[in-house]
Amino acid sequence: MGTDIAARAAVFERLRQRATALVGEFSADAPPYDAIPHSMLDADFVVSAKLNIALFFRYLVEGFEPTSEDTQPLVDRVVNLVHDGMPLTESLTNYRVGSGFFWSELMRLLDPGEYPVIPELGLRLTEYLSLIMSRIANALVEDARQPRWDLLERQREIADALLTGRDPSGWAHDPEVPIADAFLIAVVRLGEPTPGTLTGLRSRIADLPGTLLHRDSGGWTALVPMPEPDGDPVGALAARLAIRDTGPHPQFWIGVAPAPTHTDVPAAYAEARAVAEVARCLHQPAVVCRQQDMMFEYAIATAGPARRTLAALLAPLDDQPVLAQTLDAFIDNQFNHNAVARALFIHRNTVTYRLARISEMTGYDPLHPTGISTLMAARTARRLESKSLRL
Repeated sequence: MGTDIAARAAVFERLRQRATALVGEFSADAPPYDAIPHSMLDADFVVSAKLNIALFFRYLVEGFEPTSEDTQPLVDRVVNLVHDGMPLTESLTNYRVGSGFFWSELMRLLDPGEYPVIPELGLRLTEYLSLIMSRIANALVEDARQPRWDLLERQREIADALLTGRDPSGWAHDPEVPIADAFLIAVVRLGEPTPGTLTGLRSRIADLPGTLLHRDSGGWTALVPMPEPDGDPVGALAARLAIRDTGPHPQFWIGVAPAPTHTDVPAAYAEARAVAEVARCLHQPAVVCRQQDMMFEYAIATAGPARRTLAALLAPLDDQPVLAQTLDAFIDNQFNHNAVARALFIHRNTVTYRLARISEMTGYDPLHPTGISTLMAARTARRLESKSLRL
């Protein structure tokens, strides 16, 4: 009997360690994590996943339900996400999808002799999720009774109206939701930020007076009242959000575009989305980005079908990694043969030979202005395509 209990505890401990490692090893673009819905990444799920794992396995081993105090951070997180515009069904679906992901990953670790623990694991997981869901539901019902709920709904409706080009004049005289005449549209897109980073950023943006928040399929958007017309709106936004382009990159990008009038908002929204996506895909060093700082990349990103055609031009180099590396070095070193030779530790004549081979294989001569321009555009298009550009 004692041996059975010890063996069961050992299995649970091994599963707990693997679940913890799964969160710690998280990488958005790598399997198996690429199967997780993007909205879970936008919801900054890593922090809550760690807490859920700790609470669930404690419940599994000890048999005592987590207290309300234990689960309060999980409840508060969902309430805040709903405040920010995430539908409740989406939040709860993420719980179901996340649980299914961890279950499928952990079940692969079990040996056939350990399968008898599966019913207990399944029962405990069902009980745990039911407990969490009920506490979230109770908190949201209570929150919906608060006067601020109507205010949040009006803010979301105004943001939706502005971004889709509808007239928000019906709310123009609402003293609780002042509508600025001009906005800086700020679209946030994610790489792999440190857990908790996104939640803090969203809170700081929401605290800017007069700001309206909107969620979309790729992340979320803020309509920030435009500062003085003669000022630097980008610098002002970065300063107000305490964002600095020094030190480690926070792994999120904010594409911005000005909307001097309400009718300019939809076009500015489309521009800011494209800027943020280009910055994410190309891992731009700046955090707050504008179209004028990436005109070449922006033009390729918004080229539609031509972008995919450009990306395909480099297909002949797919089986030639040395040539692909040489082309990258040639572009990155401003077309300087000597600099490329030093960077790759090869002779200058070897650089010339490889460039000639690139010309033969692609049909575009890197030593000709038209050829290198086309190859540069193809390289940018391929990088955008490889990161699943979403416009």
